[in-house]
Amino acid sequence: MKKFSRRLFLGTGTATLVLAGCQLTQTQQGVTETKEINIYSSRHYNTDDELYDGFTRKTGVKVNLIEGKDDELIERIQSEGANSPADILITVDAGRLWRAEQAGLFAPVTSEILTEKIPANLRHPDNLWFGFSKRARVIMYNKDRVNPSQLSTYENLGDRPWKGKLVIRSSSNIYNQSLVAGLIEVLGEQATEQWCSQIVANFARPPQGNDSAQIEAVAAGLADIGVANTYYLPRYGKDQDPAKKAIFDKVGVFFPNQNGRGTHVNISGGGLMKNAPNKDHAIAFLEYLASPSAQTFFAQGNNEYPVVAGTPIDPVVASFGQFKEDTTNVSAYGTNNALAVQIMDRAGWR
Repeated sequence: MKKFSRRLFLGTGTATLVLAGCQLTQTQQGVTETKEINIYSSRHYNTDDELYDGFTRKTGVKVNLIEGKDDELIERIQSEGANSPADILITVDAGRLWRAEQAGLFAPVTSEILTEKIPANLRHPDNLWFGFSKRARVIMYNKDRVNPSQLSTYENLGDRPWKGKLVIRSSSNIYNQSLVAGLIEVLGEQATEQWCSQIVANFARPPQGNDSAQIEAVAAGLADIGVANTYYLPRYGKDQDPAKKAIFDKVGVFFPNQNGRGTHVNISGGGLMKNAPNKDHAIAFLEYLASPSAQTFFAQGNNEYPVVAGTPIDPVVASFGQFKEDTTNVSAYGTNNALAVQIMDRAGWR
């Protein structure tokens, strides 16, 4: 039996969080705090259920999970105002965390556990939110058509040899917006715009589909190379469908910029809501996400990279090899987001 309750949020006003019948405790400030927490999450992975169950087993605190799309959840918390039952918001990509930050949803958290375990570049400078898992945005290539010695950097993707051979998602995708925002931080606006124009000229087709679609296009020979997050590819290798396994076998992973700043990484993370009714339990949950058991689960359950050093990673992910990662603070992805979108638009990246 599940130790948490799930609510599917489909839009403003279409779902109601039920709080009746819960155990109550009295805080020192005299504010009634429930023996539960209310988590609003846009992570759509059923494997995360074990994270919530594990927290309840450890603490006895019930988890009420409200799921929805990131922008819808942010809008809902805003509309609920000071009476919002939300204790924690969890979402993917630092750019989305920045959107919630700009909406004024987060409260800073003072926690020695979180500041000690989570690297400074993977959390907000003022501890408004924290990264709990990492995903690397890499070059994936057709093993029959590309020698990895031909690959080097993100910047290299704009070179003429790749004309008509590159696939990538649209500019509306937050993963790509954050990639470009990261390039702005390290290369500057002018060089980043030039790069965007160059890779647009190298597209094998107009951007379409998700990261899986890019991987499948590379495997099918529709393109020689593509850009995707690492955690998508292991799904093919673990699938029982021979056709999916064949896709995995045809595609290789290359980590760009290993002789320089390192590979672009992004996060899935969360933070404490400023109007959280169950603040203490919520902070305990955030600290739990940095624990060895939760970090191992992030790595094993969704083929992601843990943020806490020393955590074992999934064997398939480990087969991609170790890599040097860019240590740019991921908060820059949000700060530079608007400029990134403008640059991509001017470059004709649709």
